[in-house]
Amino acid sequence: MPVRTRFAPSPTGFLHIGGARTALFSWAYARRHGGKFVLRIEDTDLERSTEASVNAILEGLKWLGIDWDEGPFFQMKRLDRYKEVAEQLVKNGFAYRCWASKEELEELRTEQRRRGEKPRYDGRWRPERGLKPPSDRPPVIRFRNPDDGEVTFDDLVKGPITVANAELDDLVLLRADGVPTYNFGVVVDDLDMDITHVIRGDDHVNNTPRQINIFNALKMKIPHFAHVPMILGADGERLSKRHGAVSVVQYREEGFLPEALVNTLARMGWSHGDDEIFSREQLVEWFDLEHVSRSAAKFDPEKALWLNQQYLKSADDVRLSGLVELVLRDMGVSIEGGPPIDRVVALLKERANTVVHLAENAHMFYLYESPTAQVLADRIPLKVRPALKQLKARLADAPWERKALNAAVGEVVKANGLKMPELAMPVRLIVTGRTQTPSLDAVLELLGRDRVLARLAQHMQGE
Repeated sequence: MPVRTRFAPSPTGFLHIGGARTALFSWAYARRHGGKFVLRIEDTDLERSTEASVNAILEGLKWLGIDWDEGPFFQMKRLDRYKEVAEQLVKNGFAYRCWASKEELEELRTEQRRRGEKPRYDGRWRPERGLKPPSDRPPVIRFRNPDDGEVTFDDLVKGPITVANAELDDLVLLRADGVPTYNFGVVVDDLDMDITHVIRGDDHVNNTPRQINIFNALKMKIPHFAHVPMILGADGERLSKRHGAVSVVQYREEGFLPEALVNTLARMGWSHGDDEIFSREQLVEWFDLEHVSRSAAKFDPEKALWLNQQYLKSADDVRLSGLVELVLRDMGVSIEGGPPIDRVVALLKERANTVVHLAENAHMFYLYESPTAQVLADRIPLKVRPALKQLKARLADAPWERKALNAAVGEVVKANGLKMPELAMPVRLIVTGRTQTPSLDAVLELLGRDRVLARLAQHMQGE
């Protein structure tokens, strides 16, 4: 059978980078083997599931370039199917109706804890107990878990895992309102959607033996399971907002390129030799489950920024220009009347680690923040002022290209016995409002002759 994987998020919030990493691994495995990647929305948590969360998940996946072949399928639209399978299990003796109330179950757990036992359902409504059903409440349907034996499966990441059936109780399959529990819904879905490989977070390892027992009761082929390690912060604690951004959309808003975040996610818990930077195509070509780590992965925000910087350096200038223009627009800055945005981006991208950082640096080319007279007086020594006047005169006639501009600045520096920073810093301050910029000749060239001369004249009146 062709490989078929799936990603099945619950729409109770944004697309967390942990979920995105799981989706990426499932997607890459399917693509590597020429299979299909299925998207399923597990929306049975009626109190917390929202349409906004569904949209956020879809948006995050699309931005990352994780495309799906089938779906999205929604569990709440499949309730009749879950009921059908549950009734089939009841008919065949693998499930039964249970009328235990919440109060009864809580009392049972409390007593078990008091005795130092593991809280678990005691099978009181198994048919052989012969209890008379009450008429004042609807039943749930429980799975009749095997009493003895064990469940063994060969996890494609963690290796062989064995759990005794005595450790498992009779889990609820279908709630009284007809909504399936997680462990039942995923089994029916994975069967109906012909899923061959279940790749998910290792927080689901304990669910797998229960699900295998349901697969066996249905006499259906069991998919392969691969449980990938969780992602921790640099401090070894579970990843949370205090470690920085944890939402995929937030990374987009902070100025990450999707291919950089994909590269970052892929390197968390999986490796291909010593390769640090690789394309989406290379990921698909190389990805396997054998090189997924069994231990938790650590997220390094600084490493993520470094990777993003590498992708920015090699990104197409026109593409980056569109992204930077959007950020500038959000800042209230128009590029109209300024230098070509693609040339500005080409000059600045080597030093930027995010698109937002790039836009902040580009800001000076489109919205001039004029230095005050006090700032100029504090930052420009008197001995430099004659050199500024000479430079203005030289620039008025110089060819407006970097080589000639660099020569003009150098000649004025030499003629006045200055060091380059002594003149370059004041010029930067006057023409950009900033003391730190890329190479001065490049900045002057992009700003243009009229703008540079006007700003020099504005701040050198009376000299």
